[in-house]
Amino acid sequence: MKYQTVIGLEVHLQLSTKTKAFCGCAIDFGKTPNSGVCPVCLGFPGTLPVYNKAALKSAIKLALAFSCQIQEHTKFDRKNYFYPDLPKNYQISQFDLPLSRNGYLDIISEGKTKRIGITRVHLEEDAGKLIHETNSSLVDFNRTGVPLLEIVSEPDLNSPQEAFDYLTSLKNIIEYLDVSDCDMEKGSLRCDANISLRPEDVKELGVKTELKNMNSFKGVKDALVFEVDRQAELLDAGQTMNQETRLWDAENGVTVSMRSKEGAKDYRYFPDPDLTLFVIDQAMVSNIKAELPELPQEKMQRFMRDYGLSEYDAKILVSSKKDAQFAEDCIQQYPEKDKKIMVNWLIGPLLSEANCRKLNLHELNVHKDELIRLIAFVENQSISHLSAKLVLTQMIDSQKPAALIIKENNMLQISDTYALEQIISGVIQENEKSVSSFKAGKTNALMFLVGQVMKKSAGKANPKVVGELIKRRLTDA
Repeated sequence: MKYQTVIGLEVHLQLSTKTKAFCGCAIDFGKTPNSGVCPVCLGFPGTLPVYNKAALKSAIKLALAFSCQIQEHTKFDRKNYFYPDLPKNYQISQFDLPLSRNGYLDIISEGKTKRIGITRVHLEEDAGKLIHETNSSLVDFNRTGVPLLEIVSEPDLNSPQEAFDYLTSLKNIIEYLDVSDCDMEKGSLRCDANISLRPEDVKELGVKTELKNMNSFKGVKDALVFEVDRQAELLDAGQTMNQETRLWDAENGVTVSMRSKEGAKDYRYFPDPDLTLFVIDQAMVSNIKAELPELPQEKMQRFMRDYGLSEYDAKILVSSKKDAQFAEDCIQQYPEKDKKIMVNWLIGPLLSEANCRKLNLHELNVHKDELIRLIAFVENQSISHLSAKLVLTQMIDSQKPAALIIKENNMLQISDTYALEQIISGVIQENEKSVSSFKAGKTNALMFLVGQVMKKSAGKANPKVVGELIKRRLTDA
């Protein structure tokens, strides 16, 4: 039987505020365990939480970027569960009156644009961290109370690849807004996935499985791929699917059962009595909306419109906020009318260098002025394109200017007609068969002869000039 895959994602995002969500403890990753805590975030009796205004503004900014409707009234609730890393035995979260609802994110997946609904973006606090050792588990409460956003998608994703592309687009927007460092290794961005399968001709959703413990976007995709196969095999065998939470075991490439899935009733939500219902100031919302930066999709469309880029090229250049700024600085400063020359360098040699070094474009530390000078050497035929790529590598490694590297390595092309004529004469004498083939109308013979001249000149001959000289010599002969 053929099945349709249905996926919804829950992304948990730590906000980059100076202090925690409900107390004044400074947020500093890597602190000595349990040194960044106070009676409020540890839930001591008699303490009162006060919400962080900077976190609220960041949350509104992110919700607006996803076109969510900001609620006029919102409140905090207590989500009750009992884990060793939850000192209060409840998490301050939001249930029926979240900060925002009904947003969306447009993604490009496998060449098609698709709109993914965002159910809600709501406020909550993070739990602590368990550190497992051979015979024991330790608890670090430093992370307890860090402001957290939960971004819940509609079940609009229909393949692991779509889920991967959604997460990539989501992270891209978050980075443009500067509200989180999105560092998955630090736990700043975490994702849980809900997945179910249903027969293609059935509208009702199947029994879902929640996947946890995925510490990379690739891990999310791999876990979903495995789960699609596992669930299809169970359904084909006529077995009953149970709603459960499963962990992704990346080392063995399998999901393993953790527990039966809790529902909302299991958490016994009720309004937090220490945090009363509050009203969102609509003037503040309007001000935040007016200050939103140009987001990736808007920037991509502008790059296509203003610089004549293809969708593919524009998407590459806007995939990182700093890369997009570096690229635009280079394109705008490039003095020639044809900006495509600069674009080809950005998405060609520079991107290749970045990928080899596992860096972003802006991290190569190539100054735009030096890149423009390097391209000028190629365009005026002082050096070949191949030599220029070698110069670029040395520019990155040594931080020396292009002109100095070219001079030190004697890389200027030979364009002097007299010097080239001497080399060409020798090549013609040594390759009579190719000369005859060219005269017989076989154009490939010319390329061979040019190649021989390049070889004899140690790659320094200007190939364009060489081609013209050989053609003129053999045509006049």
